[in-house]
Amino acid sequence: MGVVEVLDPVQPTRAGGWKVDVSRGERNGRVSSEWFNRPDDERYLSLDDLWANVKGRSERSRSRVVQTADIRVEAARDNPERLHLMLPKAHEPVAPTHWAFGQLASIVGAPASYLRQLPAPLAGINLQYGLTNHRAEQVKTFETEDGRTELRAVTGPDYGRIHDFELVEAVQRIAGNGTGDTRWKVPGVLDWSTGVYNPDVEISRDTTTLYASDRDVFLFLVDDRNPIEAGKLPDGSPDLYFRGFYCWNSEVGAKTLGMASFYLRAVCQNRNLWGVEDFQEIRIRHSKYAASRFAHEAAPALTRFANSSPQGFVNGIKAARQQIVARSDDDRADFLRKRGFSKAESGKIIEKVLMEEGRPPESIFDFVQGITRLARDKTQQDARLDMEGRAKKLLDRVG
Repeated sequence: MGVVEVLDPVQPTRAGGWKVDVSRGERNGRVSSEWFNRPDDERYLSLDDLWANVKGRSERSRSRVVQTADIRVEAARDNPERLHLMLPKAHEPVAPTHWAFGQLASIVGAPASYLRQLPAPLAGINLQYGLTNHRAEQVKTFETEDGRTELRAVTGPDYGRIHDFELVEAVQRIAGNGTGDTRWKVPGVLDWSTGVYNPDVEISRDTTTLYASDRDVFLFLVDDRNPIEAGKLPDGSPDLYFRGFYCWNSEVGAKTLGMASFYLRAVCQNRNLWGVEDFQEIRIRHSKYAASRFAHEAAPALTRFANSSPQGFVNGIKAARQQIVARSDDDRADFLRKRGFSKAESGKIIEKVLMEEGRPPESIFDFVQGITRLARDKTQQDARLDMEGRAKKLLDRVG
């Protein structure tokens, strides 16, 4: 399949895992949202299985640019409640998926939700009129053969498709099968009763973080057998981190291609990420040159992160811990007010640090931790993200 596996040495895991402090850093719920919403048939236990599925689907697919005026819409003969499309030079009609029907309706300026409520012949008349009078004149179709021919996507003619298997292959180059044969693997789980993160749990439908549907792929892997120490906790024990990344794509236009890399302290059973630091993200729209950007920007960035030393991150954390910016109550309030926090917010941030650390904040790192803890209390997502962004900006300015 043309995939090179880079088998990095895997260190033995300490029995039972490692004690971590998830009260620090940010919480990220993106993976948990994917985990919660994926049915069993979208969950995979290895990258090999995931690749075989999306690669086979791609091999049964084809894409072409057609004139919208040449597309014929008709009600299916065997089911008058379904629409079929007859594309130029095709021998058989194609059945649009739910997603493709919505794309087609959007392209011709028709409300998809309304058309779905109409009898198929009437909906077909409306679509046919829109296609015949479509000013852009051309669309790009994406058809897949699977017992019958399905129309999986209808996009503009310049849509830059990156196939789902291409992203999976990029991950396989650094992660092998994603099951522990390299450093990178499906994550373990945090035991909330002990605060111990165990990287060694059985990969099952309930624990996997490798997903694919007819619309997209999503993968999350961690290097959780190789903890990174970046300072000490108040009790003198090491503050441990792990490297992690997730990435996503949709070859049918349902979302961008993207990847995010970060350091984290633990993953819980619900696949929430805890203690996240140094979050970095790349997004690529499926525009005309998307495939080139993926090859020259996104895929190399993933490899660089996988092979990079964590020393820069560790040094940044240490520098933030050492950079003292406030030694009195007036200094603390003044430091926060100058960075846009209200009097009430400043008081809560100081209180958070005092409660968790047993002392008021002094260093940049102390204030960042207090801000991120306060962000968790925000019920509105925009307010939470704004506060987390200000914490990251503060940390980025260290040095």
